[in-house]
Amino acid sequence: MPMYKELSNGQKLSEYNRLKKQHAAYCAENLALDMSRGKPGPEQLDLAAGMHSCLAEDDYYSSDGIDCRNYGVLDGIPEIKKIFADILDVSPGEVIVGGNSSLGMIFDNIASNVSHGVRDSIPWQKQGDIKFICPVPGYDRHFAICDYFHIKMVTVKMTPAGPDMDEVERLVNHDPLIKGMWCVPVYSNPDGCIYSDEVIRRIAGLTPAAHDFRIYWDNAYCIHNFRGERPEIPCILRECEKSGNPHMPLVFTSFSKISFSGAAISAMAASVSNCDFIRKRLAVQSIGPDKLNQLRHARFFGSVDGVYSHMTKIADMIRPKFEAVIETFENNLSQSGVAEWTDPSGGYFISFTTLPGCAARAVSLCKEAGVTLTPAGSTYPYGKDPDDSNIRIAPTYPTLCELKKAMEVFSAAVKLASLEKLL
Repeated sequence: MPMYKELSNGQKLSEYNRLKKQHAAYCAENLALDMSRGKPGPEQLDLAAGMHSCLAEDDYYSSDGIDCRNYGVLDGIPEIKKIFADILDVSPGEVIVGGNSSLGMIFDNIASNVSHGVRDSIPWQKQGDIKFICPVPGYDRHFAICDYFHIKMVTVKMTPAGPDMDEVERLVNHDPLIKGMWCVPVYSNPDGCIYSDEVIRRIAGLTPAAHDFRIYWDNAYCIHNFRGERPEIPCILRECEKSGNPHMPLVFTSFSKISFSGAAISAMAASVSNCDFIRKRLAVQSIGPDKLNQLRHARFFGSVDGVYSHMTKIADMIRPKFEAVIETFENNLSQSGVAEWTDPSGGYFISFTTLPGCAARAVSLCKEAGVTLTPAGSTYPYGKDPDDSNIRIAPTYPTLCELKKAMEVFSAAVKLASLEKLL
């Protein structure tokens, strides 16, 4: 069949009626498939089952003799700091270990910046209507944090190499109310792109008008490759040092999609001075983290090589799911000319682009048929995609069989929404 835009009105109507019947048949199946978030599936979580029994009754001392059952050690036990340092290509002295979610660490740091400022600055909340650079499409939870703290979001388009740096430099280098920038440098959410070396060095070389500007470098997917080699990018801490901006980046990552999402550990990396500043807040905020969980992770993985070995098992589990989605799109949509999609080599998402004005309708049609997707618009600040065209696909949670069915329903919904628009 020719592309939909090339069909006569009669042909469009005929195809529309066929798809309406197909959609009605899907609705009659009473499906209940949830693809709203990028959660690990149960079988992936089972890969870390050994963590339940990796500590013996008398195994509760860290490598430096700390009793992990007791209070203290605000920034993490040495062996787990070493693993995170190796992952992020920094030194253990530049690492602070947190709870189960890096998002929680990010939120705490934003809250502290707003109420107390960054090191050597006054609180952001006393400086006026502050702003953040938000590459789009992007991560909905980053945008939710900005919204929560009434931080104005300034959008910048993503390119296959990362954010549009001409626009970033124009904004950041001239507006003192821009206090931060969100970055997901490896397998960006949702596009799955990897920032180029040039983009990373241009970010590190920014000359912000605000002396208290911070890069929130959310490197959550840095080792989540499921096809090809693990990407290696320049270390943002080292690049910022070279550019004379050693305190500008705050780097975050976690094991939330590696061990147990609800019982993982996270970490941040920053300059030693920034870490000292953050530890002062932690001393007020907490008497100590869950060090037994840190010890469990250290014992289970052993070293960064153990983490990489575990990631290979996860990759083998995730790869067929992404391949199934791409294959379904190729078979069902490639000839229609109504959509485009990314084909990432890692991460947790596929970015799907419909004709303008069709994304929300496609998601609604899927919901009618029992397939729940991330709401259209979620990848833009305030949930408002100006083109109503981007949908984030999260393939990891359903079984392969469920996923294939969901994507058949989705493909039909996209075509149906497109024909409604074209007619």
